[in-house]
Amino acid sequence: MMLRPKLVLASASPRRLALLEQAGITPEALRPATIDESVTKGEVPRHIVRRLARAKAEAARRLVRAEPEFEKAFVLAADTVVAVGRRVLGKAELEHEAGDALRMLRGRAHRVQTAICLLTPDDKWRERVVETRVRFRNLSDEEIGAYLASGEWRGKAGGYAIQGIAGAFVVKLIGSYTNVVGLPLTETVAMLQGAGYPVTLQWLSRAEVETE
Repeated sequence: MMLRPKLVLASASPRRLALLEQAGITPEALRPATIDESVTKGEVPRHIVRRLARAKAEAARRLVRAEPEFEKAFVLAADTVVAVGRRVLGKAELEHEAGDALRMLRGRAHRVQTAICLLTPDDKWRERVVETRVRFRNLSDEEIGAYLASGEWRGKAGGYAIQGIAGAFVVKLIGSYTNVVGLPLTETVAMLQGAGYPVTLQWLSRAEVETE
């Protein structure tokens, strides 16, 4: 067990960490990367998330490869966007941004795309983009105002967090629910296993701890 390869999560997102832990995977370190997340005019959502996830992984790689403890670690990064057509709704930092996004999303369908990017200890890349389609019911202005007052929208792509109050807005979801939260678990676990990361050993280790 001491020889098990280490995993570094290139994110400061508590949601992504919680999702990994839900899947029985606990990274040995967090190395969030500060990158330029500006979007190029005309860039399609799929390209945006793929580019940003890779940039986060590359930035984290530069950090961990200088640390002897993690120089042979797996590095996992992800990026999520909400899109209506070709229009990307970024992370809402101001209340009016979240309000504009919610008024655009109400009563219609949108897409949530997450790119997951994995860098293996031998510097090989694995990447995948996962898409979920979500439809909101027709929210009233009063509901939008109350949701904004809740503060749950802060820092969330599209101005909402499906794992909170906004779960009551959804009338239809096609695809991965955890993708909308911020990390598609089925695809992430499959990618880690395919790259040789021993996911099930973490499950066994957890079982041993719980039975002690």
